Amino acid sequence: MNKLYYLFIFIPISFLSKEVFHLSPILTFIFTALAIIPLAGLMGEATEELSVYLGSRLGGFLNATFGNATELILAIFSLKAGLLEVVKASIAGSIIGNILLVLGASMFIGGTKFKVQKFSKNSINFSLSMLTFAIIGVIIPAAFTNNITVDDVNPMKYENLSVLIAVIMLFIYISSLYFSFFTHKDIFGTEHEALTGKWSKKKSVMVLVIATIFVAFESEFLVSSIEPMTEQLHLSNLFVGLIILPIIGNAAEHSTAIVTALKNKMDISVEIAIGSSLQIILFVAPVLVLLSLVFTPMALIFNKYELISLVLAVIIANKVAYDGESNWLEGLQLMSVYLIVAVACFIVG
Repeated sequence: MNKLYYLFIFIPISFLSKEVFHLSPILTFIFTALAIIPLAGLMGEATEELSVYLGSRLGGFLNATFGNATELILAIFSLKAGLLEVVKASIAGSIIGNILLVLGASMFIGGTKFKVQKFSKNSINFSLSMLTFAIIGVIIPAAFTNNITVDDVNPMKYENLSVLIAVIMLFIYISSLYFSFFTHKDIFGTEHEALTGKWSKKKSVMVLVIATIFVAFESEFLVSSIEPMTEQLHLSNLFVGLIILPIIGNAAEHSTAIVTALKNKMDISVEIAIGSSLQIILFVAPVLVLLSLVFTPMALIFNKYELISLVLAVIIANKVAYDGESNWLEGLQLMSVYLIVAVACFIVG
């Protein structure tokens, strides 16, 4: 049994903390976060089982999709609560977390077992090119509005701009799926050899659905405790959104990407990390912008700390992964950059 699943005990504990004993927001936040982590991990295990039947690329895509379900649910409840800056910070944090922390940890831990690990250059170059386009897409609105600090942004003023950008990004995302799965699927590397899964397809799907439902309940508890928790601990919304929430939501990507790297399946690990970042910026972020129209319109304009972190993450990812090979030192470099961002965010943010 995965030791991570011992944390399931925090599901009832978080409920009791929030609804019965009304404990401090700090404790409720901690208990809820610990409850979400194994749920996300369970989703990751289920999608790993499905990847046995679906192949590395489709399996990695599916894992990224359900891995991002946790972050999407958290963001929706944050939107409902009016925590717009937390939502935008969590979008940026999810991207840099996947690129620097998840991919870095996969390369580092996999590299301690295998001297050099290889993955499809065509696949990662395509994904990184798409990611670069997406980052340009979020830089332009900030540049043209001359407001990258967003302290005084009026969401209604930029509502039309944000909606237009969201629609364009969704169109590009759908087009990229059609490109990689249909018209040009032959350029994205080879599939791994056939393996026997521990779970059936039906069981994997059922686990995904049930875990997602529980994540929704826990996300509501977590979001409701964010504001009082940050006030008591004197934490900034930037640090909570950029660092804390993505680590909680990325648990599925962490566990599955590292496990597949240890099995020398770096194609899947890379697809999970980079593919998840692509889905966040090209699918999750636009969907959240459109959903925000139901609550409080959210301008897709990031502050300077988020933009700098995003740009640097994409640059170093391109440098590290361009040759289609990885080793433990490259993984350590990625994780080190993430640590620098986290420390700077905590101290300055």
